[in-house]
Amino acid sequence: MYRIRFHGRGGQGVKTASRILGTALFDAGFEVQDAPRYGAERRGAPIFAYVRADKKTICERGIILRPDLVAVADDSLVAMPAAGVLQGIDDHTVLLISSATGAETWRERLNLNCTIIVIPAGESDADRSAQPYLGTICAAAAAMMTGLIPQEGLIAAIKEELAGMATETIEKNIHNAIKSYESMAEHKGIISEGEELSFSSYAPPSWVDMPFEAARISSPTIHAGATSVLVKTGLWRTMRPIIDPEQCKRCWWICSSFCPDGIINVSEEGEPQIDYDHCKGCLVCLSQCPSHAITAIAESVAGSVTKSKPNESKP
Repeated sequence: MYRIRFHGRGGQGVKTASRILGTALFDAGFEVQDAPRYGAERRGAPIFAYVRADKKTICERGIILRPDLVAVADDSLVAMPAAGVLQGIDDHTVLLISSATGAETWRERLNLNCTIIVIPAGESDADRSAQPYLGTICAAAAAMMTGLIPQEGLIAAIKEELAGMATETIEKNIHNAIKSYESMAEHKGIISEGEELSFSSYAPPSWVDMPFEAARISSPTIHAGATSVLVKTGLWRTMRPIIDPEQCKRCWWICSSFCPDGIINVSEEGEPQIDYDHCKGCLVCLSQCPSHAITAIAESVAGSVTKSKPNESKP
């Protein structure tokens, strides 16, 4: 059985990548599972999707813990334990990373003996989570690396999965997919099927009971009692919202009320202040601000730049 896991951030097309590869393998005569795994978070949050493919009936379920291929659309996730990129990787696994850093550097950083292949990604200050072709590029590379999918099969799968999009968008995805597919020609068939797993050795997960809580406890504000204030969800952010105090009209309730995590606090003077330790960069505040006082810059160049007054939780 082939076991493939895609990792990326919300907005990079990881879910679409698994759908494209799954459809292409299904059309090639395989039994297939493909599914995403993510919570309710928005753009920039770590997510993953997986694909299983076999000529026999697939009885496995759940997360892939022993992957044959791990494809990573955003290399910043590799060092984030919560993203689980390195989970289950062994010498048999092929690690595919979209990165501006070379494979040998990654091998030294991670101290891995598995095969590491890099899809070159240019240095860019743009919001990588908003780049529309990363998922398709990773899916196309994986398709070539399996050695099971012809180019016409990949194109047909892209057309099927993106059928609801504009013709121009589909054509651009196909163009990028073909380029990625052909670039992996020297690695054709490098992925081999993983061994059959024995159900007799299966260890069930340790379930955590979640008792029902009153709405006052579970309200969507990061600073309320019994919430994850110690988890710095700001690490998920790829774009940083910036408030211009000169343009801000102090209509404090709009941005603070629409923030899904309640991390925009308001001073006694009515000035909104962003808690960057927990801001995920969903940019809802930017779209709701009537005076357009909120803009966004790439987190990779943000550094100490901020037009918003600092709060107790400094960026």
